Order: sequence, then structure tokens, then C-alpha cells
Amino acid sequence: MGLKTPVAFLVFNRPDTTEQVFAAIRQTQPEMLLVVADGPRSGLPDEGQRCAQVRAIVDHVDWPCRVLKNYSDINLGCKQRVSSGLDWVFAQVEEAIILEDDCLPNSSFFPFCEKLLEYYRDDERVMMVAGSNFLLETPELKESYCFSRYFPIWGWATWRRAWQHYDLSMQQWPRLRQERQIKALYSQPYMWRYVSAMMDNCYQNRINTWDIQWVYSCLFNNGLSAVPRVNLISNIGLAGTHTSGDLTYNLLPVNELDLNNFSHAPQVHPNYCFDNALFRKMMKPTITGSLRKIYYALRKRFLRTSGQA
Repeated sequence: MGLKTPVAFLVFNRPDTTEQVFAAIRQTQPEMLLVVADGPRSGLPDEGQRCAQVRAIVDHVDWPCRVLKNYSDINLGCKQRVSSGLDWVFAQVEEAIILEDDCLPNSSFFPFCEKLLEYYRDDERVMMVAGSNFLLETPELKESYCFSRYFPIWGWATWRRAWQHYDLSMQQWPRLRQERQIKALYSQPYMWRYVSAMMDNCYQNRINTWDIQWVYSCLFNNGLSAVPRVNLISNIGLAGTHTSGDLTYNLLPVNELDLNNFSHAPQVHPNYCFDNALFRKMMKPTITGSLRKIYYALRKRFLRTSGQA
């Protein structure tokens, strides 16, 4: 019997990764598949062919499945295509599991999402179910998942009731920033500074993305994400419009979540130990890079003053 929860599949121009993720979707055989595709960029003659190859892969649904398509003839870009695509998805269905074309899931990802989508369907505090755990494993966690104020979108799931809060323009961010409300949400200064800078860059259109707006929408609607005890998603995309150039968390190993001994979180509350550990790990490359720049600047100054440069 196939997966009852609809799956939304976001694709663009990468046949190689699309084929791998589609194979994982095929294994679980969802009863409904919603495909969102961006169009080729102008001035790139080969891209139209790659987009066509991607769409041909999705045409190979060989199980009982209702397939809906939302294809763009022109290139909308990451920000507009994903946001408008998910608007369309949640105009069709009440809840969905969402995969981009480079997010390769472990098989237990699908039943994990389905279980929590049902369990927290009417709980406004829970805004999403995540598939990624960038700590890879949380052995001190006794339950199958915990709640976090980090919202990873490499394989995730949510409800229409949560997506209706999505604000692409981040309309209230200037006021929220001025009031320093982000400080109330994170326990460590480097955490709220990191999130605040991320939102500044997004609000000022320095980044062509959609996911920071989702973080903003979740945080300022008192939302939480449910994060699995082990990592269930490997990002296999090493190139493409959705790749920032920082591959620190790409190609992470995945583990099977033990669904036979599944246990729910005892309360709907952020796990501060998890969030602190996660942010320490995520900030380490940034801190290391900054220290390296300081070292070389001081070294250059020393060599100059000592006459060695």
C-alpha cells in the first residue's frame, strides 16, 4: 500500500539528482505527487534541454498515483518559484511532504513525516516536521525526535494551516529587529546575531531565496520544528541555482530511524541543549574562517613592519 500523504517534488535542471530523489519517491509510492518545476534561464541554450530531461523523469510514474503539475515556462528563480509553487501545493492539499531535487531521503523519512503530520495536525505550535539533523545523531535524546527553533528544509513536511503564515516580504521585520525581539528566542548572543544577520540579508534582497522567510514566519508565529533523532536526508547537490557554494553540510550520511520503537517528545517545547549544540556546530566554520582572516591580516602587518614583506 502506498504512502497516503501527498508528496511535493520541486525540480529544475538537474537530471542526475532528480533521478535519484525520484527513485526514492517511487519506492514509497505516494498516492498523490505534486510536481513544481522552474523554467530555463534565458541565454543558456542547454538549460532548456536539461529542464525537459528532468520533466521526462517525473513522467515515469508507474504506480497508482494522482500526479499534478505546476510547470513554469520562464525562469522564476529560487525565491519566486519555490514560494509560488508551495502556495499552489497548499491550495490543493491540507498537508504535504516536500522534497527538492537534491534532497535524497532515507526510507524512514516518509513514515516519520506521515506519523508526525497526523499527530500534530491540529497543534498550532508545531509548524513543520524536519528530515535533517545536522548533528547527524543525538544519542542523549531518548525520544525519536525533539523540538527546535531551527527550521531545516532539506526534506520536510508541513500543513496548510502553517503555510498560511508564510510572509515572503517579511513585512514586520524592521519593527521586530528594532525591538530586538529575536533576542528573546535564542539563549546565546551568537545565535540571535546569526539569525538576525540572516534575516537582514534576506529582507534587503541580498539573497535570492525563500527559506529564510519561512524561518521568519515560523519564529514570529511561535512555531517549532520537529527534528528527528538521526539525520534522514543527504543533500546530493554539488552545483545548481540552489547551491550557495558552501558545501559544509552536503552529502551528510543518513541513518534509519527506528519506527518500531517510536516515542513522542514528552512536551511541545524547544530543546535548548539541541539548539545550542546545533548552532555551535553551524557557527564553527564561520568562526574559523573569521579567525583565519584575522591571522593572515596580522601576519601581513607583522611582515610589513619587520621589513620581511
